[in-house]
This record gives sequence, C-alpha cells and structure tokens, in this order.
Amino acid sequence: MWFLKRIVRMARPYDVYTCYRFTFILALLLGIVPYKVTTSAVGRGTLTPSYFGYSNMIARMCLYFGNFLYCVINQETLATNFFPSDISNVIDGLQKINGMIGVFTILVFSFVKRENITKLLAIFDGLERESFPRVGVALHQLPAARKMNNLVLFLTGTMATYIGCSFVLINLRDAAKFSITSSISYFSPHIIVCAVGFLTTNLILKLRIYFCALNKVLKNLAHQWDNRSLKAVTQKQRSLQCLDSFSMYTIVTKDPAEIIQESMEIHHLICEAAATANKYFTYQLLTIISIAFLIIVFDAYYVLETLLGKSKRESKFKTVEFVTFFSCQMILYLIAIISIVEGSNRAIKKSEKTGGIVHSLMNKTKSAEVKEKLQQFSMQLMHLKISFTAAGLFNIDRTLYFTISGALTTYLIILLQFTSNSPNNGYGSGYPCCENYNNITNHTL
Repeated sequence: MWFLKRIVRMARPYDVYTCYRFTFILALLLGIVPYKVTTSAVGRGTLTPSYFGYSNMIARMCLYFGNFLYCVINQETLATNFFPSDISNVIDGLQKINGMIGVFTILVFSFVKRENITKLLAIFDGLERESFPRVGVALHQLPAARKMNNLVLFLTGTMATYIGCSFVLINLRDAAKFSITSSISYFSPHIIVCAVGFLTTNLILKLRIYFCALNKVLKNLAHQWDNRSLKAVTQKQRSLQCLDSFSMYTIVTKDPAEIIQESMEIHHLICEAAATANKYFTYQLLTIISIAFLIIVFDAYYVLETLLGKSKRESKFKTVEFVTFFSCQMILYLIAIISIVEGSNRAIKKSEKTGGIVHSLMNKTKSAEVKEKLQQFSMQLMHLKISFTAAGLFNIDRTLYFTISGALTTYLIILLQFTSNSPNNGYGSGYPCCENYNNITNHTL
C-alpha cells in the first residue's frame, strides 16, 4: 500500500521539478544528465547530483569511444549485411567517424555544461512560485507533464521499435552476421539523438507555456480597458490556450502600471531562461543535426539508388527489406529534427506576439505613467529576443527545413551521378578513389 501511494504521488507533479521527473529519469539512464529529481525535507522537488549519473556518463563515454575505435580497426559493421560495394563501404566509414565524433562530443558537452540545467530549472521554479502568482497566474503541472511524457514515450518507443525490428530482420537471414560491438557502434547515435531530442524539446516546452501565460496577462489587461473597467471580480478563469496549462484570476488591488512592471520582469526572466537553455544544448544541437543530416543523405541515397536501379546490389536482403530498413532509419532522424525545430519555433512565435500586444496597450491607455511603462517594455522587447542556435551557425526554426532540403537535394544528385558514371555501376572495384581510401585505411590501421 505504501509503494502504491508513492507511485501515485510520483505520477502527480506538484512543482516544476517533479514535472520533469520522468524526463530526467530516462535522460539519466541514457547518460545525458547526471541529475535526478528528489523531494526535499520541506516537500518540494529539487534537482540533486547522482553518483550513478556521473559514473554512467563517464562509462558511456569510454564505452562508445572505445567501441567505435574497435569497430574501425577490425572493420566490423552491420552495413556489410546490406551492401558490399566500395562506394557504400566508404560511406559507411564516414558514418562511423561521424557517429564516433558526434556521440563523444554530445556526452562531453552534456557533462561540461551540466550546471546550466540546474540554473535553468531554478529560473523556472522562481517564475512559477513567485513571479507569475504576482500577476494572477497559477500554472498547472499535470498538462505540461503529460505532454512531456507523451513526447518521451513516442521518441523512445519509436527508437526502440526500430532497433528491435532491425535485430529481428537481421536474425531472420542465416547469411547475415552481426556482433555486439558492431551493434553498439551502429545504434548508439540513434539512442543519443533520441535522448537529446526529448530533453531539449521538453525544456523549450516550458518557455512556450510561460510566453503564452504572459501574453494572456497582457490581453486580460487590454480586455479590461476595452470594457472601460480596470477592476474585475476575483474569479478564476480557465485559459483555452496551451492545453489548459495555467489558469488566471484578476488581482483587484493591482495597479495597471504594477502589472506591466511585473510583466517586464517576467519577460526578462523568461529570456534569461531561454539564453541559459541555449547555452546548454547549442553544441549538442549542432552535433545531432550534423549526424542526422549525414545519415538522412546516405539513407536517401541507398533507397533511391535501389529503387531507380542505378546499381547491382549484392545484398542478403530483398529489395523491400532493404528499402524499409533505411527508410525507417531516415524517418527516425527526421522525427527527431522535426520535434526539436517545431518546439523551438513555437516558443519563438509565442514570444513575438508579446510585442504586438504591448503596442496595442500603448494605443489604448490614457495614463501617462502606464504609457511610460509600456514604452520601457517596448524597448525591452527590442533588445531581448529569444533565439535557439546550433553553436551560432544557424537558427533552430522552420528555415532549417529549407536549408536541409536544399543541401539534401544537392548531395543526392552528386551521389547518384557518381554512381551512374561508375564503370561498375557502384559495385565492385569501381573508382580508384574507393581503392585508395581502402588502402589508406588498411595501411593506417
């Protein structure tokens, strides 16, 4: 009975820390964060370091890096079960190097910048316990936790299903072979990308909810002015935005100038939280987008090459199985990219709406004091804008779709032309560059 009550209590979040409990449990197990959510003596959630988390992160760094090196030296790979051509082997070698560098980079930066997560959640906690209640907003944890948990289950479930089906597909072929080291080398980028994907998206989700609540406060103020009444009854109103993630009640004693001042402070804290989040995962995002782009390009190349009949493929698998395997892998990485891009883009769009509401209030107000506060707020909005970037190289928003699509088309055309002009149609000895690559690799090892 005690255990059941504990499970029920863990399933019902009561503050921002317990809202992230399930996310941090899986992130801890997958070696992305060294923290766990616990309950303090006063009954509040808190983020505490975990000895298991630290040892898990360090062990995974050593395991992944050592395993990649072993597979490169011994030329072990799952890809040889699908294509034995020299061109494909060169591509597989590039994927190994990309995976080794990418996974190790993600784990290293997650470890080095781990303090930013504690700072970020501390800002979230201050916003929900102190700042928003001063303007009449009570945030609900259960709807946000439900959305976060659904995303975690969807991404991890998709990844686990793909890996499980891949093992079944390979085991069904007697001629196919694989080892534990080659499996870890091939599937470890999938696991890391999935973990970073749901952690990043769930952190950004709270920012979107905060901007939505802030905009609702300002809209409520404008609604009062439209009705020529600065006072309203103290009554809780359900919000129809953000899936009912917060509720509002008006504070009769608050002056409009005070509400605008509080809103400015809330906006500043939200922007500070967004900057802290970007500091934490900016390099991780650059790495996983690089990994995802490279794998999507090569998977699309394999699929198109097979469907268009550009090469004679000596594979142990049927064409349908071959196309299905690489198409599903490509879709898996596309889902990870889309979840991150859509999460950040929605948060940015919510933040952009604040400016329009502030200027609408500025046009309606008759008070000089309130107008001065709104002008200060307008200046703050000009200088404080949220953005999420991949190490400052490009923005994480919907423009990334166009960039990836253009680059993907260019590289696919080059690869398909490379195959079409090959004397052996992408199969066999083919181009001297492939032989030189293999000779260099053999001499180096």
